[in-house]
Amino acid sequence: MREELQDNMKRLVNFLNFAKAFFKRKNPLKELAVSLLTSLKEMLTIRQKLKMAKYRVNYHKHQLHKMESLIAENNEHTFLKGKNLNQLR
Repeated sequence: MREELQDNMKRLVNFLNFAKAFFKRKNPLKELAVSLLTSLKEMLTIRQKLKMAKYRVNYHKHQLHKMESLIAENNEHTFLKGKNLNQLR
């Protein structure tokens, strides 16, 4: 009985040592704090990121419209152009 109790105590101490080493190596509380801070930072900066994304989309739409108008301007088959020649090119 006494030996069995000592074996169980040794196993418990061994388990506690493993748990202590794990918590030293991978601190879950520290990781939780870091993840909370990064998610809070993301939530606070989401509006600025949304504005930048909208700006990029509008800029690319403008570039596409400009390119389409240049193509339509130089296309002789379009009904809007007729037979006008582009003197600059």
